[in-house]
Amino acid sequence: MNTFLQRVHHLDTLAFLWVHVTKGFQCRRSIRLISHTGDGPVYFIIALALLMFEPYMGATFFWAGIIAYTFDVSLYLLLKNLIKRDRPAVKISSYQAWITPSDQFSFPSGHTAAAFLFACLVLNFYPVFAIPCFIWASAIGISRVLLGVHYPTDLVAGALLGSACAFWGIYLHSLMVALH
Repeated sequence: MNTFLQRVHHLDTLAFLWVHVTKGFQCRRSIRLISHTGDGPVYFIIALALLMFEPYMGATFFWAGIIAYTFDVSLYLLLKNLIKRDRPAVKISSYQAWITPSDQFSFPSGHTAAAFLFACLVLNFYPVFAIPCFIWASAIGISRVLLGVHYPTDLVAGALLGSACAFWGIYLHSLMVALH
């Protein structure tokens, strides 16, 4: 790891430890629930409901989302397995995460990527609901740090990844519609 990345990781670890050592979070159930809403099925259920019941933009939202999530999951897996950043509980011997993560590596945060992807889709198609969705997406990301499975920069990378994939999905879907 080069000097710049070492410095970033050091600052990231300090921020992570500051949150966990100086702040006493007693609402583990609520934090787990918030995190759980970012597992994936909630997004699909909402998109499916829009597809079935919202004739104006529902289908466009759904198919742009399918394209975007395909990119997101592919890039997420590629980055996780190329970068291979250990999770905080692996790097910090005295720390125990509140949950068992679904995979080995922490960078980028897949939950945060998916949440921001969804929020960006909402911003594009249903802007009146964008602020609550971005608050929800941010809460999902923050919950991942509070649960001890991500560093803060994992969230930043996830938010950027998800946002970029959302706009790529919207753009590619519009190209497909224009060519059809």
